[in-house]
Amino acid sequence: MFTTIAIIIALFFAMNIGASGAAATMGVAYGSGAIKTKRTALLICSLFILLGSYFGTEVVKTIGSGIIPEGIASVKIAVIILLAATSTLFFANLMGIPLSTSEVTVGAVVGVGVAYQALYMDSILKIVFFWVFVPVFSFFITYIIRKWIMTQKRREKFGEKQGREKYLVVFLLVAGCFEAFSAGMNNVANAVGPLVGSGVIGPSFGVIVGGVFIALGALLLGGRVLETNGKKITTLSKGEGIMISLTGGGLVFVASLFGLPIPLTQVTTSSIIGVGTAKQGAGIWQKSIVFQMVKVWVVSPIFSLMISYGLVKLTIQDDWYSFFVIIICCLATLGTVSLAQNSSKKKLKVTSAERTTL
Repeated sequence: MFTTIAIIIALFFAMNIGASGAAATMGVAYGSGAIKTKRTALLICSLFILLGSYFGTEVVKTIGSGIIPEGIASVKIAVIILLAATSTLFFANLMGIPLSTSEVTVGAVVGVGVAYQALYMDSILKIVFFWVFVPVFSFFITYIIRKWIMTQKRREKFGEKQGREKYLVVFLLVAGCFEAFSAGMNNVANAVGPLVGSGVIGPSFGVIVGGVFIALGALLLGGRVLETNGKKITTLSKGEGIMISLTGGGLVFVASLFGLPIPLTQVTTSSIIGVGTAKQGAGIWQKSIVFQMVKVWVVSPIFSLMISYGLVKLTIQDDWYSFFVIIICCLATLGTVSLAQNSSKKKLKVTSAERTTL
């Protein structure tokens, strides 16, 4: 029964990963008109996600057995990890807080390790380090490149030419496909890693099954996310879209080769902020997007960690006291984040009103 439950949750989680995150990789190409129809964008996205998933075994091994010892992994533990990650995303969606699937999965695995007092701290520290380093690195890459392009434009070396438009469309499509490939390569581990760690399925078969359901999620459920992303990023030029997609896709691709689960959302957001800073200056840092990004980084792993820790205490170790303490902490965390979010919105409204008055 637990095996069936674990598989169902994992496949449901995989489809949600595809719907919420992976489909967004084609947002730039769709929003700029490089891909004319939503269905075509989703089909291309699904295909390259599936191809990328086939090469995601290193990240699967990290999630499955690189954070906690294999000896404590079981089907019941896999259910707890997947349930903690899925429920975290569910509650976050209800409150309008976007979370990273990579971070909630790793946090859930760490929560189990904390409950059993068995963790590979070297692996955890390495993952957390790259969670910080990669987005910061992507920010500086896009910032420097955009500044250089602006300098060249001022020297009239990069004037606008209609003949260059078709090449930009092709490069933008290639960049989107590469980003989707990298997303599949890295994100498949979030869904099937716990199943592999508990011995339910093997890594090679896991990446295929996980990739299929992530691709299905992108194809069947990703239309709204694609539409939203496409509209949000239409203010970016095609060249900027290429730069952001290649930067995010390239960094996640390299991280996947080394088995590191990296949140593509944060990498992409950092790249966009890098471009925005180069164009608008430090004023962009006063916008709510920066606060939102930091909030995602902090809340995602901590919240899923608390849930998986509490579930282990309740269902396996029969420790009701610890479980209720964790529930209270979870509610307090959600309440704090919600209040901070509302406070941020009020400040933005006040600032806007003051500017109007002035």
